[in-house]
Amino acid sequence: MRVAIIGASGYTGLELIKMLISHPHFEITYIATTEGGVKASALHPSLVGVFEQEVLKADAKEVAKHADLAFLALPHQAAMGFAKELLELHVKVVDLSADYRLELEAYEKHYCEHQDKEHLQEAVYGLPEIHKEKIKAARLIANPGCYPTASLLAVLPFLSYLKKDAPIFLDAKSGVSGAGKKLSQTSHFVTINENIFAYNPLKHRHEPEIAEKIAQASGHAYEVNFIPHLLPVSRGMLVSAYLQTSEVIDAKAVLQSFYKEARFVRVRENPVDIKSVAGTNFCDLFVTQKGTSLFVSSAIDNLLRGASSQAVVNANLMCGFEESAGIPIIAYVP
Repeated sequence: MRVAIIGASGYTGLELIKMLISHPHFEITYIATTEGGVKASALHPSLVGVFEQEVLKADAKEVAKHADLAFLALPHQAAMGFAKELLELHVKVVDLSADYRLELEAYEKHYCEHQDKEHLQEAVYGLPEIHKEKIKAARLIANPGCYPTASLLAVLPFLSYLKKDAPIFLDAKSGVSGAGKKLSQTSHFVTINENIFAYNPLKHRHEPEIAEKIAQASGHAYEVNFIPHLLPVSRGMLVSAYLQTSEVIDAKAVLQSFYKEARFVRVRENPVDIKSVAGTNFCDLFVTQKGTSLFVSSAIDNLLRGASSQAVVNANLMCGFEESAGIPIIAYVP
């Protein structure tokens, strides 16, 4: 299966390259950025002697000549224009941006005017544990955000037990790579080193994504309070979910039953940590309770399960391959 990577210069683009160069079924036949004109190893020196393919200037018609499926690792707004053209050229798309994740009204409220309303209706939200069968039949996948992935996997098993009038609180912490390669004041070394702080509390753009998917799954519009923090680490994400059930349940049994068939979710006996999932597609979950109060802890690699490896899992399912094909499972430990 011939695949293209559009937007190869960022961290998620690099992670896609790392997985796809040794994938048993996918072959990278086209790789591009908005400018092109360099080799992949010039964008990512770690690829010297490993992957020296020429990086081209992105052109949808050229993609269609060389690939059957394209991964879009582009910023929001830029992705939808490219996806629209690719879909019209009969190329399957896995979009890592936010452009197809939200319903139209929510997207335009929190991002910008949508330029591809036609295909927005057919996009499948690419959380395999919830939408596996829909993903298999899709030609456009909206790859979930990193915070929503970790948050939803923690909350979804308990939706049928939650108090309808109790808010959901999500305390989330991410490594600095989640902010991308572009330098900012908050990601500057002297700002983040030996430091931790909240940013965009209660108004981060991933909050409406989380709230919308919870409402769609439960049929109820829960109040979701999402507070992200930046950690002085390169990669990894830890989300703490605080939930209230309407009656006492066996929370661990509920969690284990919900994910008994999930290849990439591990229910752990002790509070989870980011080191044990770094470099993998796993989401590690832990739950404990005090009566009707639940604490659910979720750990993922923000660049992999929160972006690139989940994108490859979705592509595997779209193309009829085993979902675990080419997916990293060994953590970066120590």
